[in-house]
Parts: sequence; structure tokens; C-alpha cells
Amino acid sequence: MNLRPQKILTEQDVQTGLKLVITDGLASEAMNALIGGAFLVSFGLLLGASNFQIGLLASLPTFTNIFQLLSIWLVKRYNNRRAVSVFCSLLARIPLVIVGAMVLFNNSASINLLIIFLFFFYFFGSVAGPSWNAWMKDLVPENSLGTFFAKRNSYMQTVNVVLSIVLALFVDYVKDHFPARLATTYSWMYIAGGLIGITGVLFLSRTPEPQSQMLNENIFTLLKKPLKDGNFRRLLLFNSAWVFALNIAIPFFTVYMMKNIGLSLSYVIGLTIISQLSNIFTVRIWGIFADRYSNKTIIAIGAPLYILCIIAWCFVGIYTRMYANIILLVIIHIFMGISNAGINLSLTNIGLKLAPRNEAIVYLSAKNIITAFFSSVAPLIGGYMADFFEKRHLVVNAYYEGPRMEKVLHLISLHEWNFLFLIGAVLALGAMQLLMQVKEAGEVEKDVVVRIMRSSIKNNLKENFLIGNLVHWHEQFWSMVRRKAT
Repeated sequence: MNLRPQKILTEQDVQTGLKLVITDGLASEAMNALIGGAFLVSFGLLLGASNFQIGLLASLPTFTNIFQLLSIWLVKRYNNRRAVSVFCSLLARIPLVIVGAMVLFNNSASINLLIIFLFFFYFFGSVAGPSWNAWMKDLVPENSLGTFFAKRNSYMQTVNVVLSIVLALFVDYVKDHFPARLATTYSWMYIAGGLIGITGVLFLSRTPEPQSQMLNENIFTLLKKPLKDGNFRRLLLFNSAWVFALNIAIPFFTVYMMKNIGLSLSYVIGLTIISQLSNIFTVRIWGIFADRYSNKTIIAIGAPLYILCIIAWCFVGIYTRMYANIILLVIIHIFMGISNAGINLSLTNIGLKLAPRNEAIVYLSAKNIITAFFSSVAPLIGGYMADFFEKRHLVVNAYYEGPRMEKVLHLISLHEWNFLFLIGAVLALGAMQLLMQVKEAGEVEKDVVVRIMRSSIKNNLKENFLIGNLVHWHEQFWSMVRRKAT
């Protein structure tokens, strides 16, 4: 296996590499679908996880980012981002196979065992991350960063959607008909996820790497550079505040739906898929506008919408009829998918864009390490707060009394996790103030982009659905006549 960087990459090398990056992404997404998200929460609850342990599971992916200093040291020493990324990714996938096998053959497996092995999974994945990001910054043409990663993300989300719904139906079937085999089912999912992830590493190992040279300085000296860069420091402040606010609430959405609302895993995954479909259908639009205008502008558009979705979670569960709660959850997940597509894409791209080429790994590692602290602490605080609010309620009702009717309308009902959702929304709103201080080349006012996006979407809909049907109506009519005649 030749993992050496290449001094010169041809256009064909770049295009081949981009295809391999997409293939690796599909394998990674399939792996994550099998072992993460609602399935991880469900598995944790099956093993008896507490609120704090659920928060700990949610914090592991970001907490382990503090070890990304090791990635800088490895790249600095060997000057081979591909080798670091490939070997660490491989070491990350192996614990999934081990934990699956141990649960399969050990009936006394506990939540602590799951947490330990997932720590190593996220640890090596975190070490692989900065080298991969710096590698991609040099491989993907800068003028198409948004378009390429939007395309890659849409493919990955499609894989996640298809696999998630199939797995959810299967897991619910096992739960209803063979409950004693539910832990065995999850163990096989972890084994399959690990093997698929290892397959993705093989595709990643064939992706070319353009040669680069890091500055020969002390690691801690290097890490000071992004902190001295005023504009990048402002980005770090916003990103840290944003992920802290969101991770107070987001890890407990699934727990809330399963424990308080009483939804089955199929319903939870179905709602997640609705969000992912919204993400898939809009991420390329966000990518095009991010490349054309700026990533900051896209965040400024998507973030307020996402905050409204978090606030809307406070109203889930206050209705006595289940269909009303389901309708509200569907609406929330649609707009969460739309807004999250633009936010996540732009947060990644703005970090890549503001990082100097030769110091990208240092800048991105500093960003990941700092945001990791806030992102990992938030779910732990959220877990403690959920326990604190467990026996506390805040109810606001509107009461009507008349000669023939008495009616109580529930306006707000906060308890346990609902308090977290409201607190997270308020903190996210405060984080938005920090975004305004970040500067990005090519930045366009938010209102201008909103107006252009609205006009573009309206024209596309009119052209594709209205004008297209008017032009070809006669062909469609005679086609229907011929089908009926046969």
C-alpha cells in the first residue's frame, strides 16, 4: 500500500481522488447509521443508561477532539496526512467489531463497556480528522468546496435514510417478537458497522495526497497562531458558543421522544429521515449560494430558523392527542433538516476558507479542540440539569368558561428535558451575536441573499412545474390516451 504524497497531481488524479472521497464517505455514513444516532440511544437505554450516561455518550465524539494535538504531531513528524488519516481511521473501526463481538458472546455486557470502546472509536477518529481536513483542503479546488461537499453530504444522507428506515423496522420487529434477542441484534449491527467502516478506509487509502510542508516550529507555538489571528479567533468564539448551546438540548431529543412521548424506534427514525430528506433536497442549494456569496451569510440565514425549531420542541407533548404531537414533530424535523444543511456545511467550509494553506491542520485542529471542550461539556451539564428539572414543572394554560362550554388550552408545559430545550434556544440566540463580528471574503448582506434565493427557487419551480407542463401538455395527454387504449 503506497501512501506517499505526490508532488504533482494531474486533473485526472484530482477527479479520481474526489470520487474515492465520496465512496469513503458513503461507507462511513453506513457505519454511523448502524452504530449511532437513535440506535445508540436505544442501545444505551436497553443497557440501563442514566441521563448522565446518555449525555456522556453524546459528549464522546466531541470530547475526544481534544486529542487532535496528536494529529498535528504525527503530521509534523512524518509529513504524510494520508498515512495518519488512514491508519487512525482503521484503528477507530476495529473497536466497533470488538464491542459487537463482546456483547454477542457476553451476556453481562454493560453500558460502561459500550462507553469504553466507543471512547477508542471516537479517539482515533478524532486524531484522523485534522489530517483528513488539511488533506481535503489541498485536494478539493477552493472555488468548488461548497458544491463538492454538498454533493458528498447529499449522497451520504441518502445512504443514511435508506439504511436507517430498514434497520428501524427490523429492530422494532425484533423488539416486538423476540425481545430477548434485541441486544444480539445491536451487537451484529456494531460488527457490520465496523466491517463497512474498514472497507471505507481501503478506498481512502487509494485517494492521492498533494505534497505539503508544515512549518518547522513547536506544536504549542503553532497553536498560538490561530489564537492570534483576530478574525479566526472571532470564528472560534462563535462556534464554541453555538455548539455549547445546541448540545445542551440536542442529545436529549431522541430520549424525550422515546421516554416521554412513547414513540417507537421506527417513528423516531422516520422523523430523523424526514429531517435528512429535507437536508438532502436543500444542501446543494446551500452549497451553491455559499460558494457564490459567503458561508457566514448562509449561517446567518439558517441559524435563526434552527433556533425556532428548538423553541418549538417546548410545545411537543402538551397536546392530549398523539396526531397533533406527530404533526408538530414532522414540521420541526423538516425545518431542522433545511437549516442544519446550510449551517453544518458553512461551518465546515468557513473554517477551511479562513485557514492559511500551509497551516490548515493547525488552524482546524485548534478550532476542533476548542469547540470540543464546549461541545462535550454541554451534554454532561444537560444530563445533570435534566435530573434537576425531573421533579419540577412550569405550566401555562389559557382557560375559557362560558354558558355551554369550558375549555382549557395548554400553552406551555415545561418539565425535565423541555427546560433544556428552552435554555439551549436562549443560549443559541446569544451566540448569534458573535457571528456578526466574523469577516469573510465575498460576504454579502443576508437580506440580499434571502431575496435572491427566494427569487431563484420561485423561478425554478415555475419553470419546472408550471411552464414545463404547459409546453408539454399535449404530449402528456396523448401519452395517457395511448396507455388507456392498450
